[in-house]
Amino acid sequence: MDQIDTIFAALSDSTRREILRMLLEDDMAVTDVAEPFETSLAAISKHLNVLTKAGLISQEKRGRVKWCKLEPDAMRDASIWMQGFGQFEAINLEAFERFLATELPED
Repeated sequence: MDQIDTIFAALSDSTRREILRMLLEDDMAVTDVAEPFETSLAAISKHLNVLTKAGLISQEKRGRVKWCKLEPDAMRDASIWMQGFGQFEAINLEAFERFLATELPED
């Protein structure tokens, strides 16, 4: 799977997006990441592994505690890809009609 596909697959889950939002604040211990969710620590660990494989977070052991850290640079390729669609702005139909009226000869 291409890295950008892996990133979008990781971002497709609302729990993983919430974990990333939480990590915007600061590094967190895995147990602290799991605390607000009504799911098992094992399920949260699976989500963290998906985020780690996508490069969106890193995990490191400090003493006995496993910590998670956001890796914001990992989203750069996905962000650049999405910006390519910024050129398509919503069409203002009234302005388009005025343009056509000035450009097209009347019959």
